[in-house]
Amino acid sequence: MRGFGDLEAAIMDQLWATGSAMTVREIHTALSADRDLAYNTVLTVTDNLYKKGWLRREPAGRAHRYTPTASRAEYGAGLMRAALDASGDPRQALLQLIGQMSRDETAALRDALSSFENETRS
Repeated sequence: MRGFGDLEAAIMDQLWATGSAMTVREIHTALSADRDLAYNTVLTVTDNLYKKGWLRREPAGRAHRYTPTASRAEYGAGLMRAALDASGDPRQALLQLIGQMSRDETAALRDALSSFENETRS
């Protein structure tokens, strides 16, 4: 699993933050507040994300409204899974990651593991 490019990430971030379907025009307007972007560029990248399976679309008049097919958390989990697969030694990669985590993050990891174990026992 590859990470998003800069504009792909900005589009996905906008859609995740908004939490509702958006047209390319709405995405373009939101992103143009911070950078100079051509509408056609946003249209092309949004269509590419759709073709890659990251977005679903529904007709909205002559346009489409786009929504993500995965949550931000699911996307992050996929990146972590790919990194573990590419590491050659997932155990060592996890140890390195844990060594870089804050106390709050390690506590969250413990809680997540505990919740996962409790759910799989049920």
